[in-house]
Amino acid sequence: MKLSLASLLTYGLAVEAHTIFQKVSVNGRDNGQLTGIRAPNNNNPVQDVNSQNMVCGASGTKSNTVIPVAAGDRIGAYWGHVIGGAQFANDRDHPIAASHKGPVIAYLAKVDNAASANQNGLKWFKIWEEGFDTNSRKWGVDTMIQNQGWTYFNLPSCIAPGHYLMRLETIALHSAKNQGQAQFYQSCAQINVSGSGTFTPSSTVSFPGAYKANDPGILISIYGKTGQPDNDGKPYTIPGPKVITC
Repeated sequence: MKLSLASLLTYGLAVEAHTIFQKVSVNGRDNGQLTGIRAPNNNNPVQDVNSQNMVCGASGTKSNTVIPVAAGDRIGAYWGHVIGGAQFANDRDHPIAASHKGPVIAYLAKVDNAASANQNGLKWFKIWEEGFDTNSRKWGVDTMIQNQGWTYFNLPSCIAPGHYLMRLETIALHSAKNQGQAQFYQSCAQINVSGSGTFTPSSTVSFPGAYKANDPGILISIYGKTGQPDNDGKPYTIPGPKVITC
């Protein structure tokens, strides 16, 4: 449900600058709202890196659809302030508040059936990430906002055929100078990959377990000497393993 800002304030409902990954496009074709998606019902972040909610977010919506994709396809991941997109007309915090700087990351985990697989205990590998560009001083979140909620990347061409959960994550670092204050937003898409790829990961990570609360990309002040969220122009270490290479 979308309400006006005045209605939200009247009823005492929170107006928060959070986000939810909620739909997928493949080569520009939009698969529709929550189709093939496991997403939380609200936009509250996870802040405990040891929580089971680090996998696909808090328990919420689950789809019976598995999205067909081919290795090498152009994937779009859409983020919105709430389920459905903007929370109200002229929502300046859609898809997320501009202050919530940080990386956007994508992982895969192989499963037998993406629609029914238990998301706990899976082995994940990273397929894409966008962190901080020291030249432009822009974050992955800035690109998402520029693209009106969409994050785009190519599914690696070497991915072997089969069913996977695809985990999309945004990490907001505006308060991350204090331990436990980094904000993690994640949902999972259910995909069936076709093609002739043969990639098998030599190493994987688990969620929870892939991150520690004091990792340098999680416990960090991103504010430079001028007070801007530009990491003082220094490289930023994205949490988790390295992106795979084909």
